[in-house]
Amino acid sequence: MPHSEEQRRAIALLAVAAFVSGANLRVADPLVPKLAQDFSVSVGAAASVVSAFTLAYALFQVVHGPLGDRIGKLRTVTIGMFIAAAAAFASAAAPNLALLSLGRFVTGMGAAAVIPLSLAFIGDSVPYERRQLVLGRFIGAVLTGQVFGPLLAGALSDYLSWRAVFAVIGTVFAAVGLRLLTAARAWQPALARPRANPVAQYAFLARDRWVRVIVLTVAAEGFLFYGAFAYLGAYLKSAFGIGYLLIGLLLAGFSVGGVLYSLLVRWLVPRLRERGLAIAGGALLLACFLGIALMPSWPLTVPFFVASGLAFYMLHNTLQTKATEMAPQARGAGVSFFAFCLFLGQAAGAAAFGQVIEAIGYPAALAAAGLGLLLLAAEFRRRLPK
Repeated sequence: MPHSEEQRRAIALLAVAAFVSGANLRVADPLVPKLAQDFSVSVGAAASVVSAFTLAYALFQVVHGPLGDRIGKLRTVTIGMFIAAAAAFASAAAPNLALLSLGRFVTGMGAAAVIPLSLAFIGDSVPYERRQLVLGRFIGAVLTGQVFGPLLAGALSDYLSWRAVFAVIGTVFAAVGLRLLTAARAWQPALARPRANPVAQYAFLARDRWVRVIVLTVAAEGFLFYGAFAYLGAYLKSAFGIGYLLIGLLLAGFSVGGVLYSLLVRWLVPRLRERGLAIAGGALLLACFLGIALMPSWPLTVPFFVASGLAFYMLHNTLQTKATEMAPQARGAGVSFFAFCLFLGQAAGAAAFGQVIEAIGYPAALAAAGLGLLLLAAEFRRRLPK
């Protein structure tokens, strides 16, 4: 564990912030069909609340990473929490879809600081031989938040309104931000101030061949997986006519599977190693998307939703582990570059899959996403050192 009480307290607060940020990442997914109904637009148009958030989340990684390296990662996360809180309250009051999408865009701007800079802070603070345990617990907080995000959205939209979802998110962002403000003032480590400007830092990273392999792979992963996942709520509503609370519960199965991965990681890694984790994750993702698309009733989709979280993190955590060591001298910029590519791919996928679904339907689109993920995992496995 970290060497001081201050480090432990800071990491614990970052885990709480990551829980909130994790919930916010997936909170809009089950609301897409409800928003389409309330604003009298297509499902594809309503999904702009998902793509707007993820686009901002991706773009502002490149701002927060170097900023965190310069002024302090805790300080940057705290600022991001307050921005996200204000934007969430604005989203709750939005009178139309355009302003709601703008509110989600600004929420993404602020929330973008939380997870990657927290990972970088842990990388800076925790010795490598102890880092895996701390990172595993931290990712568990993110995934637990992702479990509660869809549940919160489904329950509040069923019994109150979708506006209450964003009001609650804003309140929690503000409360955690206040606690982090105190921690950021107390935590005054020696700040590493990279001499290179941010453009030069990212240019240096982009010239590295192995960095390009990692970031292009994670961009494709985000495009295929999250692009399709953004429409699973609408698919469940269309195929089975179930309520939004139940849709939220089913979507939360993905995060349950991610938590299961965090519990099994100590057993999986020594047995499968990185190459085995990558290809097994890709194969299981194909099986999950096919299972969700082909099951004749919603109860039969439950194990596939849970398994999709396990499968995704078998592949993604292998990529993420590599990303934490891409640039130890400017870890904030390195991890943020990785996250930028992930969420840029996710935003593009959410926009593209709406068109794909309208053209070929839900089952074929889900099958295509699963097959693409298997091929991607196989190519990444091929490039990993034996």
